[in-house]
Amino acid sequence: MRSSLLAAAPAMVALALAPLGSALAWGCEGHQIVALVAERHLSAHALQVARRVLEQGPIDPNLKRFCKPGALDALADAATWADDYRSVARDTAGWHFLDIPRGATDANLGQYCPASGCVTSAITAQLAVLRAPGATPEAQGNALRFVIHFLGDLHQPLHTTTNDDRGGNCVPVQYFGQVPHVRSATTGEYSPNLHAVWDTNIIARMTRGTAVGDVAAALDHQFRSQAPAWQQAGIDLQAWAWESHERAEDIAYGKLIRKVAIEAPRPVADCNGDGGIAARMLRLHEVLGPEYEAAAEPVIREQLAKAGVRLAMVLNDLWPANDGSQ
Repeated sequence: MRSSLLAAAPAMVALALAPLGSALAWGCEGHQIVALVAERHLSAHALQVARRVLEQGPIDPNLKRFCKPGALDALADAATWADDYRSVARDTAGWHFLDIPRGATDANLGQYCPASGCVTSAITAQLAVLRAPGATPEAQGNALRFVIHFLGDLHQPLHTTTNDDRGGNCVPVQYFGQVPHVRSATTGEYSPNLHAVWDTNIIARMTRGTAVGDVAAALDHQFRSQAPAWQQAGIDLQAWAWESHERAEDIAYGKLIRKVAIEAPRPVADCNGDGGIAARMLRLHEVLGPEYEAAAEPVIREQLAKAGVRLAMVLNDLWPANDGSQ
């Protein structure tokens, strides 16, 4: 697979990254793309160890899977497991994001990570499991699946940002004519919303349902010249979180037609919180179309590619080729 992806031609790049498309999601194909980009940058040793860890600590066959494995390889299938697992381990739900408030600075990002965990602390904790000599195969398999998934989440800008709106989940938007409607009266959530547009809608239009392997190859081809600089900068989860947050501020919120004011940070359990945040955002009548997509799509492409390159950096560092282990 690696050699065939390396042979991706510019014509295929144009096809895979053309506008318009069918349903893809950062939660399914997007996470799979990150894993497949990572495979192109993994050392042969790290790839071998990763596959062995996943094989020796397999996914519980009784776990209900939202993203069907199909013909995907082990790392791509592993990339979506964490979203399924939180349905049976609800204490892991908060590990998928880091709620950095809009208007914050990067002086002390740790203050926004609760004791129950966030995406940066979860990555660190699961890497510790993978390093632990006494960890069971099941624990190590799960830990690797968490790391693969969370590196993707860390690069979704709305997973590192909040405006008392649960990462944009409480910002109803009209998207290419699709008018927002109540998704849940209990939680006050609407669909489409800003988070979902970044998670799914833009990727869907950007890829035209192209196979995830082809999209991963195309993205890697597009950003091949930038990858060395990303690698030379080293591993820094906090810096990556802040970088992602800035993309949310500058693009996800910054390019909205109706400007969204920065809210005073307060705990919000759902979209009825903060005085009915979703209902207030609905009254802005946000309309997202070609101009917004043109600003957001390049960011999404780059974030997916960065996530893959950086995931490989983390795993290559975890399992260096000359360490004599595993």
